[in-house]
Amino acid sequence: MATVGPPVVFVHGMFLHATSWDAWVASFQAQGYAAVAPGWPGEPATVADAREHPGSVAGTGIDDIVAHYEKIIRGLEARPIVIGHSTGGVIVQRLLGQGLAAAAVAIQPAPIKGVVTLAPSTARAGWMALRNPANRGRAVSLTQGQFRYIFGSAVPAAESDELYDRWAIPSPGRPVFELACANLSRRSPARVNTAGPARGPLLLIAGGRDHPAPATVVKATARRYRGSASAIDYQEFPDRGHSLPVDSGWREVADATLTWLNARASALSSGI
Repeated sequence: MATVGPPVVFVHGMFLHATSWDAWVASFQAQGYAAVAPGWPGEPATVADAREHPGSVAGTGIDDIVAHYEKIIRGLEARPIVIGHSTGGVIVQRLLGQGLAAAAVAIQPAPIKGVVTLAPSTARAGWMALRNPANRGRAVSLTQGQFRYIFGSAVPAAESDELYDRWAIPSPGRPVFELACANLSRRSPARVNTAGPARGPLLLIAGGRDHPAPATVVKATARRYRGSASAIDYQEFPDRGHSLPVDSGWREVADATLTWLNARASALSSGI
């Protein structure tokens, strides 16, 4: 099928492998988009290899991840649509704010610099890495129970365990520390250009039962864009947790994203 719009680059978040986007990539390709889901820098090609070699991502920070995707984007024929989940939602906002993307979709994004609305569940999710300062330079893994709290809070336990077995990998601890200290650092890598006049449209997606990025936090992120003349939209799935893009209800979210992109088609075409 011929492509119908800009390329699409998917960016995963902490503790999930890039192949967790496979169903989304196939869905977008079926709609005519040239979709790809590259892993983070140093991330092995398979879940098994990522678990076997956790040190390959140790020490990687947000700036490293942004630079990695910038290099990928500069190799494309046109500015892409970037779609990110969790920490990946911060990465795609950075890329959009730097003028590297035509549009962005941030699904349950971690709070960027300037967001002061937090929740106890956000702190609890982050504490799993923050409790040991040495984790800043290490790769961090989740137990099945920790994965259940962070990702699988709105799905049956059996489904959460299946997602853990299928997609969970060690992730660098450094981004957690960078996000936690974002409002204490003048040069925080979680700082996003939210007021740039040339910024493309942005869709923020929240889950009503999300622990790491509750809807209140995502709404607070949306408010950071009030000074921008560019379009920003918000959509919430009330009964969904942080596993929203990978659990059995993923297609509902993917279809909503495609609907939003189709509604923005003319703006995206003019901004390529």
